[in-house]
Formats: sequence, C-alpha cells, structure tokens
Amino acid sequence: MPPADTPNPRRSWTRLDGVDLLRGLAIFFVLMNHVNMRLGSVEVPYTHGLPDQLVSSLVWNGQRGVQMFFAISGFLITATTLRRWGSLSKVNIRDFYLLRFARIAPPLLMLLAVLSIFHLVHLKYFVVAPKTGGLGRALIAALTFHVNLLEAHRGYLPANWDILWSLSVEEMFYLVFPLACFLIGRSKLLIGLLLTFVILGPFGRTVFTSGNEVWREYSYLGGMDAIALGCLTALFASRVSLSSRLLRILATIGTTILIFSLCFSNWANDLGLRRNGLDMTLVAAGTCMIIAASAQTRWSSAPTIRPLLNLGQNSYEIYLTHMFVVFACSQSFLLAGKRIELVPIFFIAVVLVSGLFGKAVAQLYSEPMNRFLRKRWQQTPHRLGSMVDNRMEGNCPDAAAAES
Repeated sequence: MPPADTPNPRRSWTRLDGVDLLRGLAIFFVLMNHVNMRLGSVEVPYTHGLPDQLVSSLVWNGQRGVQMFFAISGFLITATTLRRWGSLSKVNIRDFYLLRFARIAPPLLMLLAVLSIFHLVHLKYFVVAPKTGGLGRALIAALTFHVNLLEAHRGYLPANWDILWSLSVEEMFYLVFPLACFLIGRSKLLIGLLLTFVILGPFGRTVFTSGNEVWREYSYLGGMDAIALGCLTALFASRVSLSSRLLRILATIGTTILIFSLCFSNWANDLGLRRNGLDMTLVAAGTCMIIAASAQTRWSSAPTIRPLLNLGQNSYEIYLTHMFVVFACSQSFLLAGKRIELVPIFFIAVVLVSGLFGKAVAQLYSEPMNRFLRKRWQQTPHRLGSMVDNRMEGNCPDAAAAES
C-alpha cells in the first residue's frame, strides 16, 4: 500500500489471498452456524455424545465469523480510499457513496424483492410477523440501516431478513466514514475516534445492552470495534513497512489468537472474555494481524485451499442468499426422515450449494450491475476516484470484488 500522503498512489487491484482466506473462513462459520440452528429447530440431537468444545468450534462460531467480516470491511474500505484519493481527507463523499451503492445495492435490492414476494404469497419461514411490524416495517429497516435496532425492540425477523442486521452495522459505517475522513482525516482526531470505538466496543456488548440479548450481539457499537481495528490496520500498513521477520511474528500471533478464539472458545468464556465483551475484540485483533501480514507479504495460498478462497471471493453474495439454500436443504433432510447419518451430507450440501449459488449471483448479476452503474456514472481515472490499471480498461471483475 502507498503512504497515505502520496499524491499519485500506485494503481493495483491485486487480490489478497490472506483476506479472501479469512472471508472464506468467516462465511464458512456462518453457514455451519445456520445449519446447526435449523437442525436444532427440528430437534435433531446430532451433537449428542460429542465434546462441547468440538461442537462449539464447528457450529457456534457464526457471530465470530461476522466479527471477522467487520474487521475485513474496515481494512478494505480504508485501504481503497487511500488508493483512490491519495489520503483520507481528499475523499470525494458523493463518489464514495455512489461506489458503495453500485457494489451493495443491486444484490440487496434483489434480495428484498424476492423476500417481499415470498411474504406476500405467505411462503413458510418467510412471512414477517405483525408483532415485528410486518413487511413494510422490515423493508424500511433494511433500507435505512436499522434491522438490528428493529429486532432488538420487537424480536427476531425471519431468518432471511435477520441476516441483514450485520449489513445495518456496516452500512452505518459506510454512511459516517467518508464524512469523518473529510472533516478530520488530516488530523490525529480520526485515529483518536477509531481508538475510541475500539475501547467502547466491549462495552457495547455488555454494559450498554441493558440486558437485551439481541442488542448484545447486534448493536452498532458492538461491531464498530472490529471495523475500527480494520481501519487502523489499513492506516498502519500504508505507513509502516515491517521486516520479513516481524511479519512472520505478526502472522503467527494473529493465527494463534484466532485459533484460540475459534477452537478454544469455551476456555475463553471461562476466562471471562465473553462476560467482559473482549472475546469479539480478540477475534478482530487476530484477524487484523493476519490481514496486515498478508497485505505486506502478498502471501499466496496453496492450491489445496482454493475452494475456501472462492467462498471468500463471493462472500457477500453467499451471505445474502445462503438461507434459501439452508431452507431448501432442510426440507430435503426432513423429507428423508431426519436421519442422523444424513447430517454430515446436510452440512456439506449447504456449503457447496451456497458457494455455487453465490458465485452464480456474483458473476451473472452483482458484478455486471456494479460495472453497469459505474459506467453509467462515467467512471474514469478522473471520475469516482477510480483505481485504474491496464486491466480495468477491460472491466476486470476482480476490480469490483477486491473492494467488497
């Protein structure tokens, strides 16, 4: 990454395998978590006799996966802002919003259209209950970034709507970030603001929840520490070049933290990390260490883990659409008699089909729409702060994916 004050930063859309790997792990944990919840809802005791920690590591890391997504988002948005405009204070607010709209809105609006149709035809598992405000209230919440707030006050929405809580947190960040960069990006106040979010994050998951369990997991502040850590990581990586030895140490520490957080979560809970809200901060910190190391080393993955990287490259589309796959596979599992021996096939099918479905949505709809909107808004090297290299002239799809 170029220094933040470089007037003409190097243009490159090279993907980071380390970031895609983390995205792949994050969406994998989300998928496993939601399959587990479906199995629990139909009372399939498939975990009977398994060690508690093994069960927790395999199927209860969905929230930690979302926290990893938050850290990655903070890093990518800050890094691409630096590359586009040379420094955070030079960000073009209007163009920032247009670029975010082109990437986020097409698949989100398509999802909301499908969910609205399913609600109107009273399809099971897709009807928004009157107690949560009905279809209109859910649409307003999704379009104005407060699905999380709606659920904290009125209860959970259907599963395909519920996943939008995390987008509400991220979209609120996208709304505020360019304004903060423009107003205080030249000073150290932005660093101070980000550090404040890091400090307040654990409180957002504990003392500021007022005993509301939904808000404990879904609050804005509870996700902002991870996003802020991602932003700080991008700023650090743009200014400081670490030696190979230090990068190896950083990657080792980050990997160790993630292994501890994801594979020994019960022990972490026994230490009081969840009670103090520090468990998720630890996940974000480990994620950011790995991001920083992979960004400066340009680490390249082994072919054997390419499928996981493919999950990460289409993680946004997979996240938005995976519950359709979960419900479809769940129905097939029920029709087969809820046989325990079919549970592994259920998990594997959801991961594989969700990955293929998300990739299809990305290639056939999201990426074409992203490119169409940017072209319509006349994106050039002098418009929309575009990051252009010799591949961009050919509308390389990686350009859109790299910043998502």
